[in-house]
Amino acid sequence: QVQFVESGGGLVQPGGSLTLSCAASGFVFSRVTMNWYRQAPGKEREWVAGISAASSFRNYAGSVEGRFTISRENAKNMVYLQMNSVKPEDTAVYYCNGAFSIWGQGTQVTVSI
Repeated sequence: QVQFVESGGGLVQPGGSLTLSCAASGFVFSRVTMNWYRQAPGKEREWVAGISAASSFRNYAGSVEGRFTISRENAKNMVYLQMNSVKPEDTAVYYCNGAFSIWGQGTQVTVSI
């Protein structure tokens, strides 16, 4: 079955960097556009970034454009989110997905002094 396992979250100071990883399984990963989403306390889940199946196209939410980079390794069924110059407002649980109804447990990112 479809499964996503996110990792790499943690506590980071403002201005710092963090790389999130997502291991996907249960579908033909190399044919699916993958996305990162996040959900902050008390807010709805929002889309953060997306990457096409062959990495030809990448898109970002305006709030992270220029700071975050999405990438993928189709041979390993992995998708990544490199987070640079993080801000307190980036604090959230981060999820990856390929437009499926099943979600992983997410990984918590906390940006704080």
